[in-house]
Amino acid sequence: MQTQLADFIRDTADGREADSILRACVHCGFCLATCPTYQILGDELDSPRGRIYLMKQMLEGATVTQKTLAHLDRCLTCRNCETTCPSGVQYGKLVDIGRRIAEQKVARPLVQSLKRRALAKFLPQQALFGGALKLGRMARPFLPASLGCKIPAAAGQRMPQSAARHARKMIVLAGCVQPALAPQINAAATKVLDAIGISLFEADRAGCCGAVSFHLNFQEEGLNAMRRNIDAWWPHIEAGIEAIVMTASGCGVTVREYGHYLKRDPAYAEKAARVSALTKDLSEVLLAEEAELRAWLEKRGPGQSRKVSFHSPCTLQHGQKITGVVEALLTVAGHTVLPVSESHLCCGSAGTYSLLEPEISMQLRDRKLGHLSEPQPELIATANIGCLTHLQSGTQTPVRHWVELLQD
Repeated sequence: MQTQLADFIRDTADGREADSILRACVHCGFCLATCPTYQILGDELDSPRGRIYLMKQMLEGATVTQKTLAHLDRCLTCRNCETTCPSGVQYGKLVDIGRRIAEQKVARPLVQSLKRRALAKFLPQQALFGGALKLGRMARPFLPASLGCKIPAAAGQRMPQSAARHARKMIVLAGCVQPALAPQINAAATKVLDAIGISLFEADRAGCCGAVSFHLNFQEEGLNAMRRNIDAWWPHIEAGIEAIVMTASGCGVTVREYGHYLKRDPAYAEKAARVSALTKDLSEVLLAEEAELRAWLEKRGPGQSRKVSFHSPCTLQHGQKITGVVEALLTVAGHTVLPVSESHLCCGSAGTYSLLEPEISMQLRDRKLGHLSEPQPELIATANIGCLTHLQSGTQTPVRHWVELLQD
């Protein structure tokens, strides 16, 4: 694609990056077939190709309107288009630039701005979110069904905080909402890794990965959260921890890209690249230790074998390019993983998307649940807390994080 960037962006770092990405796009249209919003809305401006065209116009100096902002907002950033694209267009990086510039050039309606500001302030604060969730659980019987279904009835077992007892040590990110919504996930990860000789622990002062604020277009706040986490992890990195483990794939894809996000920060660029290199999804860690995992499972004896539909989050399969690994681990643990149609499409959770674009989000959720339920599973497994709570709000079938099934 030929470009003629406007003066305001041409000779900037963002301009050079955007220009390179735009020029890689040949407008072949392969992305249309795998874009969730295009599947639902049928409007090419709600497809990657259409949004790329809108961003190209904006970067070339065209007037930015509320319509431009709306089409960019409706993108789930699932990055399915990146998996599909034969030209390797880095759409996720381009849309980060495009959204930031669009928001600078056109004012949002007040109610919309306040809602996004509230989400960016509220969700990343673990204590604030946890306190509000406790109140929500008490009020759950009196809430409308559409809201009450989003609140888990009870919290699970919390992650043990015992001293690390193995020579091999790894850090796990607690995140922002997962400790309140499903603390049993990190507890299960700790138990499984402990059984194969790895101590897992959380670092003090580490919190939200930065994705919530960043993708709501409060990008500097997101970058500050990333810097805070790097500072919290750095003493442990210097002490020789093996990896930074992610049990939420949404956090994982973000932390793996800290090196990209902070590449222009002279104080953090090198450290951020190191953090990205050390970051692994839990499934990758256990795949590398498959022999030890098998030995532990055999020694423990057979667990409860179940028929499972696995929902692979977009942040796992498209963002981190991890496919088939969780399914293999569940099979090793004795579960039957059922085939699921349209497994590449987004469930509609996408961070705060289900709160900001509920109509599209619910359509995608129901479409996904239809495919997950078709083979009649005993339960649904996934790898991201956002997907887990979103899917559970639409089905009576239990939805759990896959690592919980390894300890059953």
